[in-house]
Amino acid sequence: MFPETPAAAAALSVATRFCSPALLNHSVRSYLWGAMYGAAHGIAFDDELYYVSALLHDIGLTEAFDSHRLPFEEAGGQLAWVFGVAAGWPVERAGRAAEIIVLHMRDDVSPSADPESHLLQVATSWDVSGRRPEEFSADARAETLARHPRLGFGAEFLACFEDQARRKPDSAAAESVRNDVAGRIAANPLEGHPSA
Repeated sequence: MFPETPAAAAALSVATRFCSPALLNHSVRSYLWGAMYGAAHGIAFDDELYYVSALLHDIGLTEAFDSHRLPFEEAGGQLAWVFGVAAGWPVERAGRAAEIIVLHMRDDVSPSADPESHLLQVATSWDVSGRRPEEFSADARAETLARHPRLGFGAEFLACFEDQARRKPDSAAAESVRNDVAGRIAANPLEGHPSA
């Protein structure tokens, strides 16, 4: 189900060490939702690269890696670059992990132009704010949430974004707060799921 490579195992170790349980489960779910969506739509993607990017995409929201200057996705992308190089990846591959993490907070990227960024955008927007609910069956939701429950993720994530918005008013997180991410999180069907 998950890629079994040294870099994948290391990414899980890093995310487990530094993310809260709710943020860790969100990162794992983001990988799973994106992989499901990719399979359903015939989108070929680099599984290891996508997994590492999904596991580290919110590391910039953690206390240890929050930057007081950079938006969280840019700080997380920089850490992913360091992680990739340390894992022995070529600089270009490490750069792709950074790019995927930054782009997940940007406008939609087409699957043909950048499949991994597209999958992370779809997966995180579904897990955070319930976008594209028709893509994820009731069975898939139940199974994923049973294995990786939300643990109060919506409230924790909103608090992180509101904090980012206060300190970094020009960031994508601040724009999300101004555009009622709170309302979208509250309306997310995953928030009210019995396994949530």
